Amino acid sequence: MTVTDRIALDPFGTDIVAECARLRALGPVVPVELPGGIPAWAPTDYGTLRDLILDPRVSKDARLHWRLWPELDRHPTWAWMANWVGVVSMLSTYGADHTRLRKLVAPSFTHRRTEAMRPRVATLTAELLDALADEAADGRAVDLRAGLAHPLPMRMICELLGVPEELRSDAGQLIADLMDTSDMSPERAASAQQRIGSVLGALIEYRRARPGDDITTELIRVRDDDGGRLSDQELLHTLLLVVGAGFETTVNLIGNAVVALLTDPAQLAAVRSGTVGWDGVVDETLRVHPSIAALPLRFAVDELKVAGVAIPAGDAIITTYAAAGLDPAHYGPDAGVFDAARDAEDHLAFGIGVHRCIGAPLARLEALTALPTLFSRFPGLRLAVDAGELRQVPSFIAHGWQEIPVRLDG
Repeated sequence: MTVTDRIALDPFGTDIVAECARLRALGPVVPVELPGGIPAWAPTDYGTLRDLILDPRVSKDARLHWRLWPELDRHPTWAWMANWVGVVSMLSTYGADHTRLRKLVAPSFTHRRTEAMRPRVATLTAELLDALADEAADGRAVDLRAGLAHPLPMRMICELLGVPEELRSDAGQLIADLMDTSDMSPERAASAQQRIGSVLGALIEYRRARPGDDITTELIRVRDDDGGRLSDQELLHTLLLVVGAGFETTVNLIGNAVVALLTDPAQLAAVRSGTVGWDGVVDETLRVHPSIAALPLRFAVDELKVAGVAIPAGDAIITTYAAAGLDPAHYGPDAGVFDAARDAEDHLAFGIGVHRCIGAPLARLEALTALPTLFSRFPGLRLAVDAGELRQVPSFIAHGWQEIPVRLDG
């Protein structure tokens, strides 16, 4: 297979599992085309992806290491990618810059601080389940995504960031629009870019005028005291990253776990009996149904030899978490089967190495609070539609459901 035979990824993410299998059959690293015609390489197995993530010759800084970065403005259908790799945060920096930016946010997500959030997560979960019960009082179906999976992590990250109530809906919609890769128009990309500045700019101004005990206030203080540690652009884009990573992944983690259990009575029975623990449910969900299926982009600093394939310096590489989790060479011939008793602790869904998600402990805390509480409170919980009717979010990046209609009674 040559680079002229690039496989176009489905921008709607219609069948991510089948797409992963199709790519894996072509080899351990495959030339692909991202929405809009952006060329990249896709690792298709666990070992290849892990090695590339950990390789210091692989960068996340497009400005330094993507040979096509100077051409971005000349391709209107590539404009959406600027909102992913054109931002300046720890998601898109390399070396010392990444370390500097990560150190500014990491203290807010230590084990001690995460544990201190446990009572608040439990309280919010109870409140949301109360509201769902009220909504379903007449026996009608309710949307578990809108009623629990989305608002729980969204409220938690907004409280951590000090986002006022009047900006929360806009912040959530901003992230949803960035995750939606079904529309590659330059107009939509420009609109998203404008809203990043307006929504998060409004948050910065709000907290500058009303300082609080929150991440935004702390980052503003760093920016105002020492612009060498954090620029205006880095402040804006770091907030964008924390908002997005702080809730979008957990929305899909909770939702995907619920659907996996409700479509597998034997698994659910094992969990209810205590034969399988909730930690296993979370890890297996992240392996089989990772919240982020594929993340743009990384770049070859030097030419790389990967399983006999040469990736030229400056080429883009997509981080293929879904493919890695479904790799039969690593997880066995039944890798596509959800089995919460499986040892899946080594999944890559939260990343690995210096770029491992700093919010992973909070995501686990939220899922490990919401899931057992939900299934304990509503023992008759069931899907209100056939599983085949559930709709994947329109994205090759995010991996989750648009709605999860359920009935709370038996």
